[in-house]
Amino acid sequence: MQKIKPIAIHLPQFHPIPENDLWWGKGFTEWTNVTKAQPRFAGHYQPHLPADLGFYDLRLEEARLAQETLAKQYGIYGFCYYHYWFNGKRVMYEPIDRKIQNPKEDFRFMFCWANENWTRAWDGSMDDVLLEQNYSAEDDREHIKFLLSFFKDERYIRVNNKPFFIFYKPDLFPDMANTIAIFREEAKKENIELYLGCFERWIGWNKEKISEFDFDAIIEFQPLSRSMKNFRIQLENRKKLL
Repeated sequence: MQKIKPIAIHLPQFHPIPENDLWWGKGFTEWTNVTKAQPRFAGHYQPHLPADLGFYDLRLEEARLAQETLAKQYGIYGFCYYHYWFNGKRVMYEPIDRKIQNPKEDFRFMFCWANENWTRAWDGSMDDVLLEQNYSAEDDREHIKFLLSFFKDERYIRVNNKPFFIFYKPDLFPDMANTIAIFREEAKKENIELYLGCFERWIGWNKEKISEFDFDAIIEFQPLSRSMKNFRIQLENRKKLL
């Protein structure tokens, strides 16, 4: 029987980038938010400060290698990197680009396209758009052509020899079916068959809606999956009976 292959979602935010310097202040990284966290109730363990790897910088080979080594020790099969693409503009790409050029970083990887507007959501300003996500057939074609070089990397995670790629929020696409068709069409020109998945969230499309499209996999996005919502409702009902 084939064992489960755990894949950890990887946020490549832990290094300075020009956009964050501009929007949040010079030297801002996710560590800035981590260290500002405060306990909200008795026993609440905050802030969660880093242990084994310290305040690492993902631009550094040593940090990336240490991260991969630690993941291997705990049985993680590979990393699923959040991939940021805004009509040809990429953000937070240095860790993966440096990995691609470094054969010593042999850990498996894949991508999830974080296809949503980049806003000031951290400080409550959801309507303040910093980078807008626009969709078009032309951009879909440009995007998949760019991705194909990563899919050809021997370290890229595959299912039945098909590169595995995830769409974060399928409900934001104006024509999800056409985007999927374009991705598959362009990949086929390179003799590549894709394994496409998406996240299911109760605040977006549910599994019934997603199943209308040509996805190979649907992944529950915790804690926002519909099953988690139902669990929370059941938990609240049980509390009322106590």
